Amino acid sequence: MKILHVNSAENWRGGEQQVAYLTEGLKNKNIDQLVFCRQNSAFAHFCKEKDIPFLSFRPQNPLRIAFQLKKICLQEKIALMHFHDSTMHTCAVLAADLFRNPTPFVVSRRVDYPVKKNIFSRWKYNHPKLKRILCVSETIRRMYLADIKNPQKLITVYSGIELEKFKYPASGILRREFQIASDTLLIGNVAAISPHKDYYTFVNTVEILYKQGLEARYLIIGSEDDLEESQKIKTYIREKNLDNQIILTGFRRDIPQILPELDIFLFTSQTEGLGTSLLDAFACKVPVVATKAGGIPELVIHEKTGLLSPVKNANDLAQNVLRLVRTASLRSEIVAGACVHLQNFSKEKTLENTLRIYKECIS
Repeated sequence: MKILHVNSAENWRGGEQQVAYLTEGLKNKNIDQLVFCRQNSAFAHFCKEKDIPFLSFRPQNPLRIAFQLKKICLQEKIALMHFHDSTMHTCAVLAADLFRNPTPFVVSRRVDYPVKKNIFSRWKYNHPKLKRILCVSETIRRMYLADIKNPQKLITVYSGIELEKFKYPASGILRREFQIASDTLLIGNVAAISPHKDYYTFVNTVEILYKQGLEARYLIIGSEDDLEESQKIKTYIREKNLDNQIILTGFRRDIPQILPELDIFLFTSQTEGLGTSLLDAFACKVPVVATKAGGIPELVIHEKTGLLSPVKNANDLAQNVLRLVRTASLRSEIVAGACVHLQNFSKEKTLENTLRIYKECIS
């Protein structure tokens, strides 16, 4: 069994971390694999660092990439391809139909966007060489049911995290770096600045809490690769006169060390496949307030593992934050519940389920 992983992302986000866990896990199990990723991408650097075999491509016409896929599959004797984003899924079906690539493939779906209502999309998602669609949540699996002719192709494989990675005590790094007093609450989110993370609602929630007199600092912890969206958010913060309340830290490599410093994790996404940064918060025993977007309610069970609010409802989010601030017993209960629920979302379980699907497809 030799697996070809295909990923076109240039930068490092939650999806790339999941592919990293998967490829490292397969390497530890001595599963033969090869990665095909974008040249000079964050994932190419990861493969080089971890000594995972990889080939790279330059952004170019999908037909050229499709032809490369066929050559790789024949030369490397690939048994199964795993496509980790929708862009490369298109190249997979082109390789099969235009260049007669015989290798079957599986596709991961990590975002809660429905299949587009056009002939090409329906063809792509019902292609005979597509053996499984690995949905990151039950929400996504159900979303696809109406468009997939064979529903048995749809399998839920939850993302997982490295539980041992988040065992640090509160470090004080953020308070020292940004000169925040020890008695000031820290409320933050860990997510790249992009439209679906809906940082406008995050800012609106901060505005409500600030006007109600809550003594806190609010942190947006994540990359600003989407320069246009980042500038819009910064402008919005200035317009709200919240420059002294909200801190944008940019991309950080020390998340396991700084996340335990947060008093509350405020997650305001308007769409979300699952939201693995919520699992990180669970592991760090940080109580969560989140929206009901996508697969989030499969992680955040209201009043058991966190508090949920309707999407874009800043008033409700603010009230849930205040509930946690004012009620120590509720904080303790949901942190305990989150720790128990977290055991279902380890990277080992994700690896085990994915490997089982690989074997089913190949056999």
